[in-house]
Amino acid sequence: MTEHTEEHLLTPEDKEVPARMARLRELNLGEEPDPEFDEFARELAESVGAPFAMVNFIDEHRQYFAGLFATDSQNGSAMEHGAEEPGRVMERDHGYCPHVVARRLPLVLDDVCDYPRFAGNPVVDQVGIRSYLGAPIIDRTGTTLGTICIVDREQRPWGRPGLEYIKAKAAELTDLIHRREEESR
Repeated sequence: MTEHTEEHLLTPEDKEVPARMARLRELNLGEEPDPEFDEFARELAESVGAPFAMVNFIDEHRQYFAGLFATDSQNGSAMEHGAEEPGRVMERDHGYCPHVVARRLPLVLDDVCDYPRFAGNPVVDQVGIRSYLGAPIIDRTGTTLGTICIVDREQRPWGRPGLEYIKAKAAELTDLIHRREEESR
């Protein structure tokens, strides 16, 4: 069992929450599952052979996975060793996406347990997460709307290729959001 301390559970301050909430409402994002985002998450996960991928929008209290793909690569099940499958909603202080949003930068964790700041995160014990690859979704207004991420229960050597891949996919999703906005006008 990972030892949790208050220091390790600290979620970074996010001063952009009011602007993000207004922009998400304007775009009608982050309140319900989106089949196109689910498909995007599936493609993310399958492209690297990972069991989980998400399109995540974050408000002041929670994270909402409007796009979610979850499977267990070993046996086709989402359950392994008593770990839970991620649902559509996660507390704001769980996972690594809030760090990506607050920093406005991608985050590459080959093994989350190598970083004391991240090893104590509840998703390590609750979902069994060992590696994370995520990038911010920053729209044309400069607002960070959320993230896209790929996670695994195994260590992954993401490296620079992983970083470049997740940045390119975040730009692709941002373009999709902008096209939707233009079409709705």
